[in-house]
Amino acid sequence: MSAEPAFTTSAIVASTASASHVLKIDGYSRTKGLAVGVHLRSCSFHVGGHSWHLAYLPNGDCVERSDYISIYLVLDGTAPGTAAGGPVLAQFSISLLDRAGKPAPTYTRTGTTNQFSAPGAHWGFPGFIRREVLEKSRHLNLKDDSFCVRCDVTVVTEFRAEDAATIAAEAAAVPVFVGVPPSDLSRHLGHLLLNEQGADVRFRVDGEDFPAHRCVLAVRSPVFQAELFGTMKEASSEAPCVEIHDMRADVFKNLLHFMYTDSLPEPEEPHDEEALMAQHLLVAADRYDMERLKLICEDTLCRHIEVSNAATTLALAEQHRCQGLKDACFQFLKTPGALNAVMATEDFDHLAVSCPSLIKELMSKLAAR
Repeated sequence: MSAEPAFTTSAIVASTASASHVLKIDGYSRTKGLAVGVHLRSCSFHVGGHSWHLAYLPNGDCVERSDYISIYLVLDGTAPGTAAGGPVLAQFSISLLDRAGKPAPTYTRTGTTNQFSAPGAHWGFPGFIRREVLEKSRHLNLKDDSFCVRCDVTVVTEFRAEDAATIAAEAAAVPVFVGVPPSDLSRHLGHLLLNEQGADVRFRVDGEDFPAHRCVLAVRSPVFQAELFGTMKEASSEAPCVEIHDMRADVFKNLLHFMYTDSLPEPEEPHDEEALMAQHLLVAADRYDMERLKLICEDTLCRHIEVSNAATTLALAEQHRCQGLKDACFQFLKTPGALNAVMATEDFDHLAVSCPSLIKELMSKLAAR
């Protein structure tokens, strides 16, 4: 009786190294003045021992794609010990980052594994995004004339052969059976707000109606909790209508968006209007005891202080107990020429009449510098 032939197994395994690099385009509108085909490069970064950079072409890589932004991954130099003339194998993706710093799935481009034959070799996306789309999109992070892209690179560092025993041991050491995606709770709650399914309360603000869900609002705001499950506890099955006074409809819409998603929508307004919206939202956040939203608005206003709004911003900070914003206003007024310019405004005259103690505090701060 003949013996069974020997049977063995092995596998060719690719070892990899991965890293990410974020490139911020600061002063986007000025980069559009470059000629077609002209690129700006990022700083160098290292993945798998090799040196890389990103090439950003604001007007495309050729006349046919002059309406697009082109982005390429470029090999700067190979790792010591790399075989002469041997290609570097790498797979990469490039993503636009949204306002939260997360990759926007619609604007993520992923390539196959490519051979970078020598320093200077490049692969990328000549039609990465049309400039018009970037400039008009509400969901992207084109704010303060800047945006960010992230490049995720995976480099093949070696190929090796492994026998079945080694493969089995490695698999047993790090068992991965299920890939768990990141949380998308805020996206689902955002959809709940938009589709209005199950809404059990309506708000009328400045002539507009906003359906909402009492349980969501109650868990986000102790003020809403008291109002919606206190005075309205015995309401009928029909969704009651609550009148909201002293608030603009667009402000309440943004307030609801934050309650459901814990984020603010991408601003459509120019610089001045964004600051004005932050002022209104800060007042609303204080009114409904939403501390995180209040701090977000306070931070936004700290970055928008200028001569035309310094007095009103200081008054707002005092009225709503925003110490950080108040300190930022004082710091701004200490800069050369700022105080005289602000004192010449009507808003400062009003501040002096309505908040004399604040003017006294300001003078004390200035005298101590």
